[in-house]
Amino acid sequence: MRLAVIAAALLLPLLLAPVANAGKANDTISIAFAKELEHIDPYFNTAREGVLLGNAVWDGLLYRDPKSGQYVGNLATSWSWVDPTTLELTLRQGVKFHNGASFDADDVVFTLNYMVDPKNGAKNTVATSWIKRAEKIDQFKVRIITNGPFPAALEYLAGPVIIHPHEYYAAVGPAGVATKPIGTGPYKVVSVEPGKHYVLKRNDDYFAAAKPKAKVETIDIRTIPDINTQMAELFNGTIDLVWQVPSDQADKMAGRGNFQVLNAPTMRVGYLSLDAAGRSGAKNPMTDVRVREAVYHAINRDGIVKALMKGTTEVINSACSPSQFGCATDVASYSYDPDKAKALLAEAGYPNGFEIDFYAYRDRPLAEAMIGMLAEVGIKANLKYLQYAALREKRIKEGVPMSFLTWGSNSIADASAITSEFFTMGGEDDARDKSLSDLLEKADSSVDPAERKTLYKQALSTIADKAYWVPLWNYSTNYIMSKDVSFTPTPDELVRFNEIGWK
Repeated sequence: MRLAVIAAALLLPLLLAPVANAGKANDTISIAFAKELEHIDPYFNTAREGVLLGNAVWDGLLYRDPKSGQYVGNLATSWSWVDPTTLELTLRQGVKFHNGASFDADDVVFTLNYMVDPKNGAKNTVATSWIKRAEKIDQFKVRIITNGPFPAALEYLAGPVIIHPHEYYAAVGPAGVATKPIGTGPYKVVSVEPGKHYVLKRNDDYFAAAKPKAKVETIDIRTIPDINTQMAELFNGTIDLVWQVPSDQADKMAGRGNFQVLNAPTMRVGYLSLDAAGRSGAKNPMTDVRVREAVYHAINRDGIVKALMKGTTEVINSACSPSQFGCATDVASYSYDPDKAKALLAEAGYPNGFEIDFYAYRDRPLAEAMIGMLAEVGIKANLKYLQYAALREKRIKEGVPMSFLTWGSNSIADASAITSEFFTMGGEDDARDKSLSDLLEKADSSVDPAERKTLYKQALSTIADKAYWVPLWNYSTNYIMSKDVSFTPTPDELVRFNEIGWK
């Protein structure tokens, strides 16, 4: 309590200080990232922050218009399927990378073939796992050969699949890109302090065939994990924009009148992944479906959303985001019922509960609320709070018994970007259910939309019936901006730096 009083006293002068307008005067938008980005190359991280930088600095072959949802040409001007596994694309001529190199087929072929080669260690495997190889037809024509029919290909080519300059990348590799990235996008990176600070400058020569040119000259991004420090800097005028702000903080800021506070839905979902396969240890209780069901019944999801999240956040029951193609929502659900949870634990041989490690990387208040609810039914969960990259690596290498995670699907509006990512025998698949994996692989490759929906429904029903996950909620997010900033959030949670401007 004493520490809280001291902190409040230190913060008070900042709260009373007038908001500075230095950002507008210098044509600089200052943004706070809440978590440390492990690598700036979008293929070597799976964080939301990486998606945002990727969209600003690089380009994809296609672009999905955020208003219409239609695919339009970006680095490619046209495309067609030669056969069910061969996509041919004609590339845009006259595009330049930030270092002056000309864009052509060699860049596409190099980038895709490099990223699908396991020996190169790309982290964002969901982006390219559907690609078998890329082939050059001529200087401005390529073919992408898929591992099988993949109807969501255009969605991926308009999202996480970005193109690097082949000569530069071959010379410096991922390590060089980490500090000196080169793309074709609306912003150039002029300064990198890995994981801490990024400065972007407007690319005045941007070709802007689909993605608009940048409005603001400079984007200055700093990693500020502590939410109280973020709010203090907003008041001090040293930050212009921050998002994923907890509801209690957003409510306080809305009452001040000097800021814009917006709440918008996203594609991001929260979930508990339970180690049904027992990868984290022979005595892991999560291998028993009755224990997994008990965990589900122990969590008051509605209560957490109403008390701590608010906005447009909604409880979900499926292992996907409702806005994604194939996300069936009419699956088994488990009501909040502590008595039922205790009965299931007793039936499974744990009448007095048990002790277990509970891993998380964000939203600590939400994690602590769930840990308190688990304690009420006899499960003593010990919070292990890690950075996202460290938790992901631990899950891949050895598994963890319980983990509270979120996933934004790289803003891909297709169930393959989440359900298939976590239930097809990959490193973060805690179920390891071969029949479920086979079902999803069929869903991913079917060219019949109706069949895809049917197969995803079967897979999502299996996940719910066996309680492999505890789907929690479809996040909304709170954006707080200085009064002079002009920005409209979109449901894909893509903060498009090039579309931020001044009022």
